[in-house]
Parts: sequence; structure tokens; C-alpha cells
Amino acid sequence: QVQLVESGGGSVQSGGSLQLSCAASGSTYSSYCMGWFRQTPDKTREGVAAIATDGTTSYADSVKGRFTISRDNAKNKLYLQMNSLKAEDTAIYYCAATRNPWWAAGRLFEQHYNYWGQGTQVTVSS
Repeated sequence: QVQLVESGGGSVQSGGSLQLSCAASGSTYSSYCMGWFRQTPDKTREGVAAIATDGTTSYADSVKGRFTISRDNAKNKLYLQMNSLKAEDTAIYYCAATRNPWWAAGRLFEQHYNYWGQGTQVTVSS
């Protein structure tokens, strides 16, 4: 089992940057595929990015070229670097973990993820 705590959210102007972090508890963090999801103000929930145990990544088309997911297994940390932020990126961002194989986790469907953090708010003003 793994517990997840997000941090780094806040308010930023359009075109700005933020880095989200997710701290994971447990000694087997490196064995989990990890993902970032978001819930927009209209309650739409979507996968943003995922990273496999070997560092392979996948991204939603809406964030490709702007967001970068990374992980530090030595620190049990997951990151999401968000650049060129847009108003439509405004959402609550959640990190998630799964032991499902990458062919499932990389598709960014929330039903493939078993463990979730509480979320951190990101607000982008235009």
C-alpha cells in the first residue's frame, strides 16, 4: 500500500509555470506506475501524464510539450513540471499510483489506478 500527498499548487498567470510534487510513503514506491490526473471546475476528470517504473512516459494531447512528469525513486517523489500554463489548466491535480502494468497505466484511465492523493488546486488566470 502507498500513501500520497501532493503539494506545489497555487495561482499563476497565463503563460507561467508551476511544479507539483507528490510524496509517497512506503518502501516499494519504485514498483508503482505513477500518474497525474486533474478535475476541472465543471467536474470533468482527465488523465494528464503517467510514468512507468522504468521512466517511460505518456501524456494527454492537451499538455504535450508543456508538461513534464518525472520521478525520483530515491526520494519517493513524483513531479509534474507545468510550463506555458493556460486558463483551461485550472483544476484540482491528483497524483495516483498503481501496480497495474504499463500497458494499462499508460493509457491514463483513472480506473487503472488504485491509490490517490487528496489533490492540490492549480488556478491559472488569463
